[in-house]
Amino acid sequence: MLQAIKQFFENNISPEHQEDTEHRLKLATAALLIEIMQQDGDTKGEEIIAIKSALKTKFDLSGSETDELFVLAHAEAKEAVDLYQFTSLINQHFTVAKKIKVIEYLWVIAYADNHLDSHEEHIVRRVADLLHITHQNFIKSKLKVLDNKQ
Repeated sequence: MLQAIKQFFENNISPEHQEDTEHRLKLATAALLIEIMQQDGDTKGEEIIAIKSALKTKFDLSGSETDELFVLAHAEAKEAVDLYQFTSLINQHFTVAKKIKVIEYLWVIAYADNHLDSHEEHIVRRVADLLHITHQNFIKSKLKVLDNKQ
C-alpha cells in the first residue's frame, strides 16, 4: 500500500525537488479527514464531498488526483492502528496555523451531514490534543465552521 501511495505522489503531486515528507504530510492529512468520516459508522455522500473538496483546496489537486488520494488515504486509515502516526508527522512539519486549518477541515467533515456524532467530536478533540492545539483554538475552529454553515 505504501508503495502505491508513494507512486501517486511522485506521479501527481510532488515536484521532483520535494522530499518524501511532503507526500506523507498530504496523506496524513487526508487520512485524518477520512478517520473523522468513519467515526459515526454511517458514511454519507455529504462527508465524501466535503473531504474531497478539502483535499482539492488544501493540495490544489485535479478531480482525478483527489479521487485517487481519497482511495489511498481511505486504505491507509483502515490499516492505521492509531492517530499518532498521522499527527506526529503533521506536528513535525506544519505551523500552528496549518494545524488549526487541519482541525477546521476535521470540523467541516464532522458537520458535513448536519449532525455531530459524539465519536466525531471525540476524534477531533483527540487530534487537536495530539497536534498541541489550545482549547481556545479548538473552539474557535469549531465556531468558525459552524458560522460558515449558516
